[in-house]
Amino acid sequence: MFRSLLEKQQHSLNHFFSTVDVAQLEKVFEKIFSCQGVVVFSGVGKSGHIAQKISTTFVSTGTRSIFLSPGHALHGDIGFVSNADIFIALSKSGESQEIVDLLPFIQKKGAFTIGVVSKADSKLGKMTDLSIVLPVKEELCPFDLAPTTSTAVQLLFGDCLAVALMQKKQFSVKDFALNHPAGLLGRKIAMKVSDLMLKKEDLPLCRPQDLLVDLLHEISSKKCGCLLVCNEHLELLGIFTDGDLRRALQRQGSSVLQMPISKLMTGSPMVISSHFLVVEAVRKMEENSSRLITVLPVLEEGKVVGLLRMHDVIQAGLK
Repeated sequence: MFRSLLEKQQHSLNHFFSTVDVAQLEKVFEKIFSCQGVVVFSGVGKSGHIAQKISTTFVSTGTRSIFLSPGHALHGDIGFVSNADIFIALSKSGESQEIVDLLPFIQKKGAFTIGVVSKADSKLGKMTDLSIVLPVKEELCPFDLAPTTSTAVQLLFGDCLAVALMQKKQFSVKDFALNHPAGLLGRKIAMKVSDLMLKKEDLPLCRPQDLLVDLLHEISSKKCGCLLVCNEHLELLGIFTDGDLRRALQRQGSSVLQMPISKLMTGSPMVISSHFLVVEAVRKMEENSSRLITVLPVLEEGKVVGLLRMHDVIQAGLK
């Protein structure tokens, strides 16, 4: 049963993708992008729920927006609307009486109006300043009654608009973080490297002339899986990892223990600054899938100030 339903919905969505007027979508997008006020969404029933969701997505991704209930609007909430705003009404049929009744009053307030319908020859499509038809061949509902496919394409429309606005406004991960301070999502996009990195006495530091045999305790006790090789000014010269130790022992045997770490370290390792977000650091650590990095030295003005471990990232639930 589920396979046949998925195939039916896929067919319906393919119909939407192949027939929607992209040029008209661009007009809607450009109008919303130029909005100097608030993007006001409205709808009734299931379309109302979708309108609410789109509005909250707009808000969280950098576009000022609000959902306005048609019923509440006609009883005072229309006072929020100004001539700088854009009013977007969602209605599959384009005949929802509550929206049709509200629209003239919205227009008297001077707001620009956009109708989002699935029926080209509809009241709402004719009454609004601009309209877009979201083609729906049939609902997934076996009786072609319950809003299913129509709400799916409405949501696609809204999500694409939100992302397009994000891109044109160059809305960054840091901007996103400011709007999502709580919960796991908030931690993922708000926590900086400086919040999670090891510091000061927890850092596994050594000098280039130190012999490997004298550093085994430092490698083991700091439990970082590496040594940061620095000069007297804490300028990073290289890194020596557990993996480097294993490979050196396999190649040269126990004689490697009497060698200075400068002969064994990896020079010019990948580094990061403390002000970067942890998610950005993780992306950097994983950018080369053939050589995954589990520790990342943190530098400020060329000097070592910390060490970010993938282990701590995972423990914090950020990976």
